[in-house]
Amino acid sequence: MRVGVVGAGIAGLTCAHALREAGAEVVVWEAGDRVGGKLRLEDIGGLTLDQGAESMLARRPEGLELVGRLGLGDRLVHPEPAPATLWTRGALRPMPPTVMGIPSDLEALEASGVLEGAVERHDVPVPGEDVPVADFVAQRAGREVVDRLVEPLLGGVYAGHADRLSLRATAPMIGALGSDPIGAAIARRAEQLAAGPAEPVLAGLDGGMGSLPVALAEDLDIRLNSTVRGVRRENDGGWTLVVGPTTRAVRERCDALVLAVPAPAASRLLGDIAPAASFALAGIDYASMALVTLVLDGAELPEGSGFLVPPVDGRSIKAATFATNKWAWLARDAQGASIVRTSLGRAGDATALQRSDDELVTLAIADLESALAGVGTLGTVAASRVQRWGGGLPQYDVGHQELVARIEADIASVPGLAVCGAAYHGVGIPAVIATAHQAARAITTEGTMDI
Repeated sequence: MRVGVVGAGIAGLTCAHALREAGAEVVVWEAGDRVGGKLRLEDIGGLTLDQGAESMLARRPEGLELVGRLGLGDRLVHPEPAPATLWTRGALRPMPPTVMGIPSDLEALEASGVLEGAVERHDVPVPGEDVPVADFVAQRAGREVVDRLVEPLLGGVYAGHADRLSLRATAPMIGALGSDPIGAAIARRAEQLAAGPAEPVLAGLDGGMGSLPVALAEDLDIRLNSTVRGVRRENDGGWTLVVGPTTRAVRERCDALVLAVPAPAASRLLGDIAPAASFALAGIDYASMALVTLVLDGAELPEGSGFLVPPVDGRSIKAATFATNKWAWLARDAQGASIVRTSLGRAGDATALQRSDDELVTLAIADLESALAGVGTLGTVAASRVQRWGGGLPQYDVGHQELVARIEADIASVPGLAVCGAAYHGVGIPAVIATAHQAARAITTEGTMDI
């Protein structure tokens, strides 16, 4: 069986790797000039640094299992123990214990000064339908909990807005707390404390998460700079792909096809093959963002791994990571320099990203200096880099799960076709890996290939 995979991000590479292990002949076509998608390493000031995700959830098994299968287990690392912080109401304040922003320790919440007023607590029945995260939380914990606790946490993952994001798709752990989420969060924290130290939440790789797709790509047949412009299902059940520039396009044949590309690209390719899926995919919005990385000499950063910024505070940056505080391997490689990552941009707000790279760096530095006033200094900027991710993060709006169910049902009706990626069941690395394995299983014949 010859399987064509379109897209060499973490989804496409994982799917291709699984298919090849199962005995298939696999070809991967990638429009860009490198593999990895949103996982990318770049040289900045003589250091090799992540320019996309720097970690993955350790409480889901898919990422850790893949790292092990690739022989990278000895490079698996966890962040240094460090308190979480919010830059809000004019100061860096400790993040009180929460369940995805729902307070679980009211004394710590009051001491933090994160909220201007007293926390609200209401017992309201859980709706039978999907609702925005903000609606659910505001009714039961007050709007300020949404704005200063839930919103920055969600924004750090989706670069979206709690008023639009689906409770079921993006924050099921909040929905699971029930009609009195604060009471349930307090009870859950008590149970966790009684159970003893928790396992690490996040994991990374010594050398950067961007090394994961590079390891996956080894020994795969990957065609870079190869845009797939069209696909056609033939009468014999096979597929023909039109690949390359319009003036020199070539036709490639395969027995099965996996689309591991963002929703807009998948929608275009599926228009004549799975029109219902194509229409639904066209309805998935994307947020753009930029990552500004600074290499600093002589910086004095406060303790902790960085801070989140609630949008209600009106800052340019939405988060900052003190990467050399967070990762021991990076502090080792930096040899005394400090690495700070800041992110800018949210869904529906492209104004900041229309600025030049130099302007974005200036904005990031200005916000960092304001946040650190009285508690630290940036020193001298030795190197900087701006990584723009245009249309980088899919937005899981209300009804997203139902939308994906329609997509997957239409795709399943076409033999030899599968999709995977961040548009479907989660934007984190383990969730994307899970969709890749699901796609590989859909392609292979039960009993003849073991995935």
